[in-house]
Order: sequence, then structure tokens, then C-alpha cells
Amino acid sequence: MKLYFKPGACSLSPHIALEEAGLKYESETVDLATKVTGSGANYLEVNPNGYVPALVLDSGEVLTEGPAIVQYIADLAPEKKLAPANGSLERYRLQSWLNFIGTELHKSATAFFHPMSKDDWKAAAKLNLERRFGHVNAHLADKPYLLGEDFSVADGYLFTVLGWMKFIKFDLSPYPNLIAFQERAAARPAVQAAMKAEGLV
Repeated sequence: MKLYFKPGACSLSPHIALEEAGLKYESETVDLATKVTGSGANYLEVNPNGYVPALVLDSGEVLTEGPAIVQYIADLAPEKKLAPANGSLERYRLQSWLNFIGTELHKSATAFFHPMSKDDWKAAAKLNLERRFGHVNAHLADKPYLLGEDFSVADGYLFTVLGWMKFIKFDLSPYPNLIAFQERAAARPAVQAAMKAEGLV
């Protein structure tokens, strides 16, 4: 398999999942401005949407969209417990968290990175982040990870989005459980390996 990524972008989430799963894979960077990969290839031929992540499977097929990719990775290594069993209520809870992170946290944070973003858009996004982080902070009051005791692919996604907060100067101090979660996740060897591979540590 090959993961196409941009250092520190949402593609860090499947990068973490691959390390957690202990799977063999290759990786290649993408310049999102020029759509050129690290080897000089046209990334649009891999993913016509032009954004990361994309995972090229051993069959040559391409899987896109982070929440789908991380579940695929998790299912390749069920013994790692990165995702509950398909068909179980807990699996749907995982999907609920992946959707929540993608639509409520990831998309709100996008406002601070988009070059055409205006102040009113950023203000609305900040308000949404404050509300949604409050929800996650309360959820993590009595558990180490989103689904309980086991680190899941949703945690890798949450960790990725939380990492962006320092770049947009969003203060996480009102959310102590999120800070504790971030530190707990960052200490995991697989998370460290993925971050090192992306030049983030």
C-alpha cells in the first residue's frame, strides 16, 4: 500500500492508523498547491479531487477520504482493536465520532487555513469549535479515549485536528480533558513514528 500525504494535514490520521496497525506501507508527500507528488508525479491522476489523503491498495485501487481509509486500515488488523467489529453498535459509535470530527471539528478548522476566509467566517468557526470541543471535553472526563479504554482510529483523527490548534492560536486551556488526551495520544509509539515520518517531531 502507499499513502499519499501532506505533513501535518488530515492525512496524519491514516498515517497514525497504519503505524498503529503495524502494516507494511510506503508513503509519498504531495504538494497541494502544485498537485505534484514527491516523486514528481501528477497527483490528480491518483486522486482527481487533488487533496489528501489517498491510499493506493495492493490491488492498485485507490481509496480516498480519511474516515473510510482509517476504517479500511483498522479492518486489516482486527487484533489491534483500532475499530470495533463491523455490524456492532460500537462500530456505529466509531463512525459517529469520525463524522463528528470531520464535519464539526475538521471543517470548522478549515476556515483558519483557507486563503479566502473572511473574519466573519473565522468568528463563526471559532464559536463552533468552542461548543464542539466542550462536548468532547465532557465526553473524555471519565475515559482515556473516545470509545473507552482502547485507542481507535477516531482518536488518531481527533489528535490530528487538535494538533492544528496551535497554528490557529486556539486556546485549549478551557478543555483540560482534551489536553490530557492530546498528551496521552502523543506518547504512543505509533503516533510518534507517524509524526517523525512527517517531520513534525
